[in-house]
Amino acid sequence: MFIQTETTPNPATLKFLPGKVVMEEGTADFRDADNAAEVSPLAAKLFAVPGVTGVFFGYDFITVTKDSAEWQHLKPAILGTIMEHFMSGAPVMAGAQAASADHGEDEFFDAEDAEIVDVIKELLDTRVRPAVAQDGGDITFRGFEKGTVYLHMKGACAGCPSSTATLKHGIQNLLKHFVPEVQQVEAI
Repeated sequence: MFIQTETTPNPATLKFLPGKVVMEEGTADFRDADNAAEVSPLAAKLFAVPGVTGVFFGYDFITVTKDSAEWQHLKPAILGTIMEHFMSGAPVMAGAQAASADHGEDEFFDAEDAEIVDVIKELLDTRVRPAVAQDGGDITFRGFEKGTVYLHMKGACAGCPSSTATLKHGIQNLLKHFVPEVQQVEAI
């Protein structure tokens, strides 16, 4: 098994491509070992590597976020953990938790804004999320209120030094261009 790695705009996050489907549907974002232990055997194993502070699963990639440890010390242990897990045939997600990993985030918007929200979601799904996934992260719609779009940043995007620029100059400008009702974009 050959696992490729790619850098991300976030220097504390590295993207691992195992050459296999990681999450058939949706994404899963783990910010601590306790949460991971209940939901994902692979995430729990990755958090056991000293220095790992975050794990994110996309369709065909895994991003790992570290503390102040050096990648040269962490990368071999992470690669070994991912390879061992996939070679064992164990599931990435545990049972019923697998279906709900990315759900449970309530969206908020006025019913009269439903058409606007549909356009916003379509733009996010077709133009923003594929680009963000290439950088090892994900951005999902959370709400729309009084001209402000609220988005949830995950994976490499969470805590990335360039995430504010991505939000304000990239996503905000795109949405304002296509949806005049959008005034600004905020991360939550």
